Amino acid sequence: MSQTPYCSKSLGLGEGGFVNPPLQDWAQQAAPLRERGSMTDSGTDALDGKHVVVLGFARQGKALARWLPTIGAQVTVSDMLITAALASELGEFAGLPVQFALGGHPLELLDDCDLLCVSGGVPLTLPIIQEAFGRGLPVTNDAQLFLERCPAPVLGITGSAGKTTTTSLVGAMCRASGRRTFVGGNIGDVLLDVLPQINGQDIVVMELSSFQLEIMTVSPDVAAVLNVTPNHLDRHGTMDAYSAAKAQIYMHQTPDDVAVFGYDDPVAEQMSHHAPGRVAYFSMRSPVMSGAYLKGRELVVVGDSSPGAEWRTVCGRDQIRLRGDHNVANTLAACAVAGAGGISPEAMRRAIESFT
Repeated sequence: MSQTPYCSKSLGLGEGGFVNPPLQDWAQQAAPLRERGSMTDSGTDALDGKHVVVLGFARQGKALARWLPTIGAQVTVSDMLITAALASELGEFAGLPVQFALGGHPLELLDDCDLLCVSGGVPLTLPIIQEAFGRGLPVTNDAQLFLERCPAPVLGITGSAGKTTTTSLVGAMCRASGRRTFVGGNIGDVLLDVLPQINGQDIVVMELSSFQLEIMTVSPDVAAVLNVTPNHLDRHGTMDAYSAAKAQIYMHQTPDDVAVFGYDDPVAEQMSHHAPGRVAYFSMRSPVMSGAYLKGRELVVVGDSSPGAEWRTVCGRDQIRLRGDHNVANTLAACAVAGAGGISPEAMRRAIESFT
């Protein structure tokens, strides 16, 4: 590749001439939800008094069932397992205003439903979900509901490989900067559980999987696509559908947001040309004008990942305690994401030196 990567802030990337990757038909049919911020004019949550059906009663479903009543929603949880199989889990919800429909997902649940919430492992091919799309009911998940309401900046990360390491390292960098940091999403906490604790001075780092992203219509402030290689095709069917799901992490950003892409990955690099906001990259092989790259044996940040500086050294390659070239790439990705989130190279270095 002879072209040096560049950022939209300086060269207008994404301002015309590019066609956005197509969404799945079912995603186009779904009614859009409110964008970031879900309070009504009266100060109550937009879901106050609404009937929300939650599909799946595992980790994410339980978090939804705990949180939704706190904002005034009427909640029904549906799971394929019967009551006897969920006895211990149901005991946790004794006394909460939550109804349960167990042993299947009857279509009648949609008759007075205002919103359908889908847990991450629930396939979108289920008849009740297809029926909801057909009726034009909004379909969402815990990650979207969190993003719509989170008062703090959110750094979101996806990719076929390396996203858990990168997410954890970005969280460590944010903590090393002194910011109170929440890490969760596809790993760690279901962030709805801690949403009441978060304020605008905090920072949130989210790992997002294609299962979560495929129905999302809101994007984080900083969104990263590390790489895209064949994965989960049993769920998505084709690489085009899988790539389109991954693309949702940045497709709903504003012009002021930043999307970070793996420049060495051909699919991720191609995706960068569809980003609606500013663009940064990370690379093991090429210098970039915005992001992070390997300069000899030093990791450096530049542009949107190092505001006000031509380039700044973060650390030497030998200071990375994680072994292997793939972890050098993960560390560069973390630098690009954290830098776009306002974290200094000094805080990045402190985190890298202690991260294992």
